Amino acid sequence: MQHAVFAPSVGAFLQVAASNLTATAWYRKGSTAPLIDYDDSATIKGGLAEVLAATGGTLDVLYNNGAFACPAAVEDLPRDAMRAIFETNLFGYHELTNLVIPVIRAQNHGRIINCSSVLGLVGMKWRGAYVATKFALEGLTDVLRLEMADTNIKIILIEPGPITSDIRKNAIPHFERWIDWENSARADEYATLKARLYTDSGPDTFELPADAVTKKLIHAATAKRPKARYYVTKPTYLMGFLRRILPTRLLDAVIALV
Repeated sequence: MQHAVFAPSVGAFLQVAASNLTATAWYRKGSTAPLIDYDDSATIKGGLAEVLAATGGTLDVLYNNGAFACPAAVEDLPRDAMRAIFETNLFGYHELTNLVIPVIRAQNHGRIINCSSVLGLVGMKWRGAYVATKFALEGLTDVLRLEMADTNIKIILIEPGPITSDIRKNAIPHFERWIDWENSARADEYATLKARLYTDSGPDTFELPADAVTKKLIHAATAKRPKARYYVTKPTYLMGFLRRILPTRLLDAVIALV
């Protein structure tokens, strides 16, 4: 079966025979790569128009996946920093999703898959801005799933833990732009954060390659009855389980050990 998949995060429109390809081949086989910047409405509209022109106006799957981090203590995050991260990590997803819904509603089928994170399930220190966007994305996606229950549009979340990427390196300019750490009440504590940001210490514990997400994406895009949520990596499975069974104080204690 052929699936038209729009994945703006990887800069690719994929028209593939998913059932006959490995995850890696499915991910790499692309025909065009429209520019999409979730912080720029013009590229969102233009990129979607380019994809629809290539497919004759049809679209089977939208995969929203593009985010950055701005690491800092919550008390050191200025309003403009929060506004900037929400523009990309949430509002851009929302805008593109709302543009795609009329297309897939008219054809009476389609899937919208949003890439969240283990940090959409639990919070962690120094990641408040990113966590806030992912918690918001989880809530928005849950409501959209409920609202689309009377249609043939499937709404799905993918929730990865540590995945090989440049997210740490890409966080540096945002940290340097927004965070006045030297004048923070926690200035001494930033040493550990800065070492993690500026030093390549190799893969995180339980880190998996991006192909691990792709395998779940293929299932979400092609399964007859896709799951509402797809966990990726052991930390996501663990935290998803613990947040269901532990009281808040005990869960906080566990997360503090990470």
